[in-house]
Amino acid sequence: MSTTPAAPVPAGSLPSARPRAGARTLAVTSGKGGVGKTFVTANLAAALAAQGQRVLVLDADLGLANLDVVLNLHPKLTLHDVFTDKATLEQAILPAPGGFSVLLAGSGMVEYSRLTPEVRDKLLDIVEQVKPRFDWVLLDTGAGISDVVLFAVAMAHDVLVVATPEPTSLTDAYATIKVLATQQGRRQVGLVVNQAGRPGEGKLICGQLQQVLQRFVGAGQPFKLELQGEVKVDATVRQAVLKRQLLLDHYPGSDAAQGIKALAAKLLA
Repeated sequence: MSTTPAAPVPAGSLPSARPRAGARTLAVTSGKGGVGKTFVTANLAAALAAQGQRVLVLDADLGLANLDVVLNLHPKLTLHDVFTDKATLEQAILPAPGGFSVLLAGSGMVEYSRLTPEVRDKLLDIVEQVKPRFDWVLLDTGAGISDVVLFAVAMAHDVLVVATPEPTSLTDAYATIKVLATQQGRRQVGLVVNQAGRPGEGKLICGQLQQVLQRFVGAGQPFKLELQGEVKVDATVRQAVLKRQLLLDHYPGSDAAQGIKALAAKLLA
């Protein structure tokens, strides 16, 4: 995936928030919930860390955060404490299983589920502060196209949309990508197909979405949807999730783990 910023858009739009230098920033998002977005983010972070990368996962799902649940962490300090000046950023960044760092939001932060100017400024400031310390900053966003989700995506140079082969997931993924193309001026978006049922299904889905998106965006504005990864249906995923364990730590030889490792390798390449 290219790290070239998306094309300029009108002043006052969300992409103006994109960081300018430092760590590679990657937003992981989805059109709908329940497609494994946080699972992919956490295990991708572990795969990147295994390759010697300094990785921070920032839980940008401020209203319904669950990264702490996936990683079986019980943080005493979260983004809420940083936002309210009850803790420093250094105090809130925690080590996670898998060799990476996390900055957790904590669940039920209803007061941050709307994109107020204060939330916008604080999020942007935090991302700017952590970038010099890491090679990668992964933003685990919420699902859908709310203003908070879109702002979180706008802070990243690159974006991965996670989808499953289910029709509802693909429909919502298409809607999300269309918004990123029109509102944020993006001309390249990465796709991860999770729970793929057969080899090549991800490539087929990516091609179908690309055709529809190109017709919508228009011939004069080339748009590329790039398949970055395909994670196969795998019983070990459910086992890892139920045990609140990283798949790469406990089932490293599984088909799904191999898919995550291939995703990390492609991003690093």
